[in-house]
Amino acid sequence: MTNTSFVYVTYIATTPEKLWEALTNSEFTEKYFFGSKIDSDWQTGSKVAYSRNEQITDYGEILKSEPYHLLSFTWNHVNDQAYREKPSWVTFELKPMESTVKLTLKHDNLLPGDIVDKEDTFEGFNNGWPAILSNLKSLLETGETLPPISI
Repeated sequence: MTNTSFVYVTYIATTPEKLWEALTNSEFTEKYFFGSKIDSDWQTGSKVAYSRNEQITDYGEILKSEPYHLLSFTWNHVNDQAYREKPSWVTFELKPMESTVKLTLKHDNLLPGDIVDKEDTFEGFNNGWPAILSNLKSLLETGETLPPISI
């Protein structure tokens, strides 16, 4: 079975410290991640969970946490347990470039069905991550998120 990766790169006029806070603090994630809160102590081996309306939607374990540089964790969507043996994983890499930060998102270990067969997951990877990261970029650069969109 072939595993697939989804990669998205954006450049944000911010500092690594502000971007790290936006990735790891619920006050930020609720604004740009469609109302999702995030919870973790950000230590390697610790749990991480995204929740909406007090319901966990996605969860995992921190694989690597290097503040202001790299954050990687396993990713389990609550509905994926029925067909997935191993979780996928998400990595955020932050690279300072003068007054900008290059943010690279990689979502690895995706199964062919994640991309092709499951329409909701296809929409999530091809519209969700870009919409989330565009919202994050707008929030950090202007203080406002983008107008609501339907993904």
